[in-house]
Parts: sequence; C-alpha cells; structure tokens
Amino acid sequence: MRQYSADLTPPWKKPKPAPEVAAEPGLVVEEAGTGFCGAVIRCEAGTVTLEDRFGKHRVFPLEPRGFLLEGRVVSLVRPVGRAPARPSRTASGSVAVPGARARVARAGRIYVEGRHDAELVEKVWGDDLRIEGVVVEYLEGVDDLPAIVAEFAPGADARLGVLVDHLVPGSKESRIAASVTSEHALVVGHPYIDIWEAVKPSAVGIEAWPRIPHGQDWKTGVCRALGWPENTGAVWQAILKRVGSYKDLEPELLGRVEELIDFVTAPQ
Repeated sequence: MRQYSADLTPPWKKPKPAPEVAAEPGLVVEEAGTGFCGAVIRCEAGTVTLEDRFGKHRVFPLEPRGFLLEGRVVSLVRPVGRAPARPSRTASGSVAVPGARARVARAGRIYVEGRHDAELVEKVWGDDLRIEGVVVEYLEGVDDLPAIVAEFAPGADARLGVLVDHLVPGSKESRIAASVTSEHALVVGHPYIDIWEAVKPSAVGIEAWPRIPHGQDWKTGVCRALGWPENTGAVWQAILKRVGSYKDLEPELLGRVEELIDFVTAPQ
C-alpha cells in the first residue's frame, strides 16, 4: 500500500524554512506577532528579551519564523559556544577593568555622612574606589567632623574628602564644613534632606518623593505617604536594590561624589 502524508498542503503553499539567526546582544529585530521592535539584551533557553528605544523590555518565545530582521522573516536561536559577556562599564559609568586588583589603600580617605549614604556610594562607586585605593569611612554625624579632621590631619600626601547631607547655605552643616575646609580637606554635599531623595523616583516606581512637613521625621513621613512599611531599614534595602547604576541617581549627587574622588586621587 502506498503511504500518504497526513499533511495534504500542496508543496508550493508550504512556507519556506526561515534562516536561523543567533540572538546576539544588540541585534535589532521585530517580533512578528506584535510588531514590538527592539534590541536583544538577553537570550535564555526558549526565550529572548528585547529592549525598545524607550527602555521597555518584552520577553518572547523563540518560535520558528517568529521575528523580522531588516524586513525578512527569521528564526532566532540561542547563541552557542560563547563565554558570558563581561560588563564594559562599572556601575558608576567608568570603563571596567576585568581582573584588576584593588590598589593598596591610599593615605587619603573619603568620609560619608550616614550609613545609607555610605552603602549607596559603595554600590555605585565601589569598583572605582578599590582600583584607586580609596577607602570610604562612615561618618555618623556632621557634628563629629571637626574632631575627625583634627585627628586625621590632612596633608599633601593624605587628602580628606567629606560628603554630607543637606549642605545648603546658612545651615549648620555649611558652617561646620567651612570651618574644616582647607587646601587638603574638601567638604561637599547634596541638597537633599536624606540620601533617599538622591535616587530618582522612576527607579523606585513612584512619580515623585513626597513633601514632608517640617519637624516630622522625613523617612517615616515618606513611608506613611507612600503606604510603605515604617521599617525604614528594610525600605532602604529595597530602594538600594533598585539602584543598578549611576543612571538611577540624581546629577546633584553624582557630581559631588566624582568631585571627591578626583580631589583625593589627584597627583601630588
């Protein structure tokens, strides 16, 4: 008996096999079903993640003939035989140096007021600071600064940089900063009441940081206004996780930290 195929579609009506294209990072394609166009940022077993020009991410299955490349139907496949790509930039935006060892610590230091502030600086600038050999110390309060500076005795071979909260003209912080600033000691600050505000609202999924009445604890007031738990330590850790790089921080903080790093590492 002659065997017949269950597929009775005439050969001239069957779709031709689409060329297979490796879903390499950066490849720009269009998903055939939805028209979503974006660059490949990740390809895992059975799925590919695309990012459009607005930064929106979509995950699609690696279906045959599922994508368009320059107007042609293609089948995306997972790349093989390649080592995972290393990031070319650090979280601060500096050029990454794979395998670089931390430099022996300099005599100079950077002090950062507030534990949360210090954690944020470490997350974004930690790689840079280790390569430069700069140690970051935690400053509990700006009132302790004159004693710390006197004990440290900054000099040409041991510069001291300090980052403080809410450094605005006429404030107590500005007066203390002026009293210890010298050729070898630089005190800078951001205008925010708390370091939380230096994180862009979009990074934590809110429209804006709420205004808290004077005299009320700022962190607690923010948690209440946004309906967050009033465990400020846990909330901060959740905020910190949403910070992936310098792009999630306000320019007023970025400029001040970079200024301190340049000051402490400047050639003598």
